[in-house]
Amino acid sequence: MITDKNEPFLVFGAPQIADEEIAEVEAVLRSGWLGTGPRVAQFERDFAAYKGLDAAHAAAVNSCTAALHVSMVAAGLDPGAEVITTPLTFCATVNAIIHAGLTPVLADVDPITQCIDPDAIEAAITPRTQAILPVHFAGYPCDMDRIMAIADKHKLLVIEDCAHAIETEYKGRKAGTFGDFGCFSFYATKNVVTGEGGMILARDESHIARAKVLALHGMSKDAWHRFGDAGYKHYQVVECGFKYNMMDIQAALGIHQLARVEANWLRRREIWNQYQLELAGLPIGLPAQPEPDTRHAHHLYTVMIDEEECGIDRDEFLDRMNARGIGTGVHYLSVPEHPHYQERFGWAPEQWPNGMRIGQQTVSLPLSPKLDDADVRRVLDAVVASLP
Repeated sequence: MITDKNEPFLVFGAPQIADEEIAEVEAVLRSGWLGTGPRVAQFERDFAAYKGLDAAHAAAVNSCTAALHVSMVAAGLDPGAEVITTPLTFCATVNAIIHAGLTPVLADVDPITQCIDPDAIEAAITPRTQAILPVHFAGYPCDMDRIMAIADKHKLLVIEDCAHAIETEYKGRKAGTFGDFGCFSFYATKNVVTGEGGMILARDESHIARAKVLALHGMSKDAWHRFGDAGYKHYQVVECGFKYNMMDIQAALGIHQLARVEANWLRRREIWNQYQLELAGLPIGLPAQPEPDTRHAHHLYTVMIDEEECGIDRDEFLDRMNARGIGTGVHYLSVPEHPHYQERFGWAPEQWPNGMRIGQQTVSLPLSPKLDDADVRRVLDAVVASLP
């Protein structure tokens, strides 16, 4: 039965915005300082502290895509060098490699964790390989022990894509602190929201210093340091950079979002566990349970719709959920399914069978701290009603 049209559509990934964020944004608007300034600096300090680092290891930018791009440029990789990443990711991961003048190479995912398979990484290494870009998928951590061992063995840089992994931990260590760089997203659907926004963490302080310059046109001083009340400061353009800086308006949201990150994680974990429990008897694939000594960020809850098992294909399931007022996501069609990469690199999805299968079957259900118990019940009832 289709959901009562009087019920509001349940938007996928709707953020929870509280009065503290609204008041902070209003304060920014009234301050007259909207661009990169003191609140960005505070957000960098707060985020670094959450990750157990000092602010000298963090740089706020306007997206995770920018973070990935700037990290690869700041790393000084050779033009055209190969960077190994996963086929099961958003296009931004591969696009950033391309924009940095590098060559993406795909390594298939583990069918259980849906994260990049270390064996596939090792098999993809060539003399031109200079970096590995693992993606902590849906909040599940990659096998960082093996990935770092491979990187050490072959003298490769590691750039962690942590867009799904703000709270993720692997063997007691926080995601984004293993590799040379860790890149985070604060997009509207993420676990910490600034609307658009990103953060770079780097082991080497000189990498962060260069990343900050690259993220603002290659200038030696941002506007806060040029036009502040200490008097005008001249700047110099020291290299050809980008327009990737975060604004204080965005950071105003992030400061308070980050302050509630643990409470929000607990609520998402509660919903995630309820989904696991109540969907267990259905003919659909459920996400893997977190492994011992890891912490899952519970960013996405993905189910697999295999037509042979379910009696319905994935896209029909999406349509039926939508008709019942439930927003869903697809994370992700595998990268080589998209025509641009097929035309540019000659990729075919069948080369990465695990990524292809997952990409053709996956559905992400709503998972947000904004969901109340009635919303969760609507999602569960809609899943059951959408299956034959």
